[in-house]
Amino acid sequence: MVDADQTFVIVGGGLAGAKAAETLRAEGFTGRVILICDERDHPYERPPLSKGYLLGKEERDSVFVHEPAWYARNDIELHLGQTVDAIDRTAKTVRFGEDGTVVHYDKLLLATGAEPRRLDIPGTDLAGVHHLRRLAHAERLKGVLASLGRDNGHIVIAGAGWIGLEVAAAAREYGAEVTVVEPEPTPLHGVLGPELGGLFGELHREHGVRFHFGRRLTEIVGQDGMVLAARTDDGEEHPAHDVLAAIGAAPRIGLAEAAGLEIADRAGGRGVVVDEQLRTSDPDIYAAGDVASFPHALFDTRLRVEHWANALNGGPAAARAMLGRDVVYDRVPYFFSDQYDLGMEYSGWAPPGSYDEVVIRGDAGKREFIAFWVKDGRVLAGMNVNVWDVTEPIQQLIRSKAQVNTDSLADPHIPLENLVP
Repeated sequence: MVDADQTFVIVGGGLAGAKAAETLRAEGFTGRVILICDERDHPYERPPLSKGYLLGKEERDSVFVHEPAWYARNDIELHLGQTVDAIDRTAKTVRFGEDGTVVHYDKLLLATGAEPRRLDIPGTDLAGVHHLRRLAHAERLKGVLASLGRDNGHIVIAGAGWIGLEVAAAAREYGAEVTVVEPEPTPLHGVLGPELGGLFGELHREHGVRFHFGRRLTEIVGQDGMVLAARTDDGEEHPAHDVLAAIGAAPRIGLAEAAGLEIADRAGGRGVVVDEQLRTSDPDIYAAGDVASFPHALFDTRLRVEHWANALNGGPAAARAMLGRDVVYDRVPYFFSDQYDLGMEYSGWAPPGSYDEVVIRGDAGKREFIAFWVKDGRVLAGMNVNVWDVTEPIQQLIRSKAQVNTDSLADPHIPLENLVP
């Protein structure tokens, strides 16, 4: 049993950190729980920032993991707007705050998340250049899109990944003109491959989004501190009142690196190396969420997953491991997206080059289907588009590692449950 005099420190006030704190109390831990968050807002969930909240369909208060009073009620020592600048592994302390407060830990969880990658081109200091990672970013961008919609303004989005496409959809719903610049040949090329990436391109074109594939931004042109246009590497200038950099996120591993914790190389999903219990190379330090690079036996590789479900499930798993519970973190990666009238869920892991074929069940033309990424007859991943309540059997198929007849996989008359051994 964990001693009541122990102190568990959580660095990072996102979903993973907040759910870890919740789990510690739910599992009966009676010691000190210190949660350090570098934002001044209480811990919140990020999906609404590019979906419902950005569109004005969800209230601001709906994004928070817990109501503010929950932390005091559960004796969670919450430090908002504070950054941790050092970990002393020998003394087992962290230093944070403007006054250099030092606190001892018995167990430490790093849930420091990720930060948006920056465009390394001239003009990024202009007032109309945006990123989307934090609630403050979403608040600002929400007002910008509404204004662009009223004034028939233009936004150029660098990157056709999930954030770029979701913001593009929101911008069009507000009535703004949208241009997306993407170096790959299709949207979501590195996630869905060319087979399904093109479908999302067609969806957005139908709603008036202009794409420039195989191109990169080289300069943001401005005057008097404001954006006027965005220039691409073919020399073309695209009118713009605002620019969104949606070129991915980088794990915030600096604190872990400075502390001498093992870091995975890029090929293995650069992040803080953890074992199946989310424990780092230091047995008293754990990592969860965007920063954790964990071994996944199902896919026989090390993964770093940035999506909501990984934070939702990884934080509690790390908390239980910190308490000495028997934990094996092997959740099937899962994420979802909403764009216009299209809703989708994706389970599994199938980067380009890892699969033999994509099998479609349903009508891709009507955007009501399930896609399966298959290798040697085994389902590596599945994505349901405007088809619901199938995540569980899709994940069961993935976990089974069973060889499945692809004709049966494509046949919507055969229940997916019947294909699971």
